[in-house]
Amino acid sequence: MKSVVLIKRVPDTASVFTINDAQSGVDTSRLKFVMSPYDEHAVQEAVNLKATAGGEVVVVTLGPPEDKEKLLTALAMGADRAVLITGDGIDSLGHRGIAEALAAVVREEAPEVVFAGKQAVDDDGSQIPERVAELLGWSHASVVTRFSLEGTTATVDREIEGGLLTLEVPLPAVFSTEKGINKPDYPKLPNIMKAKKKPLEEKSFADLGLTAADLAAKVTVTQMSLPRQERLNKLLEGDSATQVAALVQVLKEDEKVL
Repeated sequence: MKSVVLIKRVPDTASVFTINDAQSGVDTSRLKFVMSPYDEHAVQEAVNLKATAGGEVVVVTLGPPEDKEKLLTALAMGADRAVLITGDGIDSLGHRGIAEALAAVVREEAPEVVFAGKQAVDDDGSQIPERVAELLGWSHASVVTRFSLEGTTATVDREIEGGLLTLEVPLPAVFSTEKGINKPDYPKLPNIMKAKKKPLEEKSFADLGLTAADLAAKVTVTQMSLPRQERLNKLLEGDSATQVAALVQVLKEDEKVL
């Protein structure tokens, strides 16, 4: 049973965020980076599956060379191999381009199962696993809190409002994990040292038959700013009609959101 796990390197959520001088994004120069927490559960679930069904776990990410550090973390958790998609043009990609590059690696690897976290905690896009599944033409289940396998069919529980939905999913398929699915076994020093000897392959867009221009995002960020931190605490007086009129005036003239 071969599993591919899609992970992402993200800023630690405890970091203090500032906007860069160009106001085009977050200043990352002083941020600490970690593996996205939901992805840790995806790696652990793949390692658990290997323990029961045998096979191989391949972890894949797209990003700068610094992302090797988080691939090493996944290897220390029990993954067998790692693939880093990197090179010129990676900063120009949006969700569509990232998904296409990841899907290209999955096609080459031809696994039975793909795991990923349900979302990355930096942009909270919650769409890469779904896009990859669509590009592959595979079934997909998101927000999975329980995974079991019998033959070539996976049975999963996924969170829905007010309860759980149980699905039977034929393989190959893509599954995005919720935190409750397992408890990650964080690597100890001996496993961290062993991870450095495991295969870690770098691939460019050209290696995948792709180009950065074709994958570039169709949306451009023109300006980014931090939300206002202070609370207004403005009390609107009068009857309901007066309060509504005053609120509309505030939203138009002060906040400029209408």
